[in-house]
Amino acid sequence: MKKYILSIDQGTTSSRAILFDYDGHICSIAQREIECLFPHRGWVELDALGIWVSVIDVVNEVLVKANVTMDSVDSIGITNQRETSIVWDKKTGLPVYHAVVWQSRQSADICDRYEDKKELIHKKTGLLINPYFSASKIRFILDHVPNGQKRAENGELLFGTVDSWLIYKMTKGKVHATDATNASRTMLYNINTNKWDDELLKLFNVPKAMLPKVCPSSYQYGVASFFSNKVKICGVAGDQQAALFGQTCFEEGESKNTYGTGCFMLLNTGSQPVLSKNGLLTTVAWQIGDKVTYALEGSVFVGGAVVQWLRDQMRMLHDAAESEKFAAEVKDTNGMYFVPAFVGLGTPYWDDDARGSAFGITRGTTKNHFIRACLEAIAYQCKDVFEIMKEETSGSLKNLKVDGGATKNKLLMQFQSDILKTDIMLPTCLETTALGVAYLAGLASGFYKDLAEIKSIHSYQAIFKPQMSTEVINQKYSGWLKAVEATRKFK
Repeated sequence: MKKYILSIDQGTTSSRAILFDYDGHICSIAQREIECLFPHRGWVELDALGIWVSVIDVVNEVLVKANVTMDSVDSIGITNQRETSIVWDKKTGLPVYHAVVWQSRQSADICDRYEDKKELIHKKTGLLINPYFSASKIRFILDHVPNGQKRAENGELLFGTVDSWLIYKMTKGKVHATDATNASRTMLYNINTNKWDDELLKLFNVPKAMLPKVCPSSYQYGVASFFSNKVKICGVAGDQQAALFGQTCFEEGESKNTYGTGCFMLLNTGSQPVLSKNGLLTTVAWQIGDKVTYALEGSVFVGGAVVQWLRDQMRMLHDAAESEKFAAEVKDTNGMYFVPAFVGLGTPYWDDDARGSAFGITRGTTKNHFIRACLEAIAYQCKDVFEIMKEETSGSLKNLKVDGGATKNKLLMQFQSDILKTDIMLPTCLETTALGVAYLAGLASGFYKDLAEIKSIHSYQAIFKPQMSTEVINQKYSGWLKAVEATRKFK
């Protein structure tokens, strides 16, 4: 019987199930959208039971579509939206509050209390103190649930990121666990000792009794008995780390960039965590056995979202795919720059107050120039992150592997290669997040022998090589930096 690995990719707006064969090819895929809730300005929540129901639905659908049963599944991998926090009752298995989503700002006031502890938190966790991460979200939930603190201290309440919640439900409450990548995003996990940190737990007053066991990313977590009495969950990783693994960035100096609504760039820094001086996050990339691999992470707030803005607000496009066609009709931007700081600027600026700006517009500026400037802005922002990563790792970056919707735009990918002066590698399978946990699960189950075997089956559909001269690169990038500086001054 042909065997497959089942990947569950649980995201902010949808849940998906994908069946992969040995060669990493997609054999079947199913998706369900889930509704985000916005109870107050800046708050983002999800119905945790709704998340679980959507996962049940897509798992059943993907098997039906492939005309197979769980008997054909070798193992299961779970990848998930990171930092989103769920607290549930141990006895009933029911959530005591909505899932508080990673985007939500509802615990900002709690974070403000710990501003004087930011150096301690950064040193232990590699993170910047921010409501983005789980610690303040847990504190918020316990503060807003009747007798929340007391119940948690008595072991009546359990906490988990989305992976933990799904493991718990899939194993019918037998396993309460997470992996090291998700733990490293909670702001409660010490990435130096690779344990829950007692000092941080005391700081946020989070009872240790409610926390999941931290396991390797490639590991036999337990039998997914809700679906089958034979199939085990064998791979777990947060979405961006899963994508890094799915891009086979197994060696120090290898990096990936995901071009979605925003852009997330991760760089494998090897067996030692590198603490950033310039606003990059330090995170666990994955853990296999006792070996922990670390990564640096940089974020661009507005990536593909600028193309959506051109389409929906500016009405310059009927379809996002048209951006490449219009941009290709001009040889350059005619000296124009666009800084898409719609919600501020991410790495390395971390400027929440900056707003979008356009520079260098003349009577000769056309719609095509404007569209091209918006596409180039995506690449420039990624270069900002890339240059900081090079600086903090002594220039050890080898190439950039890419995924996400905007990689369909070949003009953007070529410009990215040019402006970075490095090879851009586009894999055959663009579902690298789901593929990453399939690889991790396959390693733990014996489906794959080792990393070398995975590397040997991984393939690329295109490699973009730099063609632009250093002089032109420096000239163009200098103009971008001036545009960013002017944008930040205009407030």
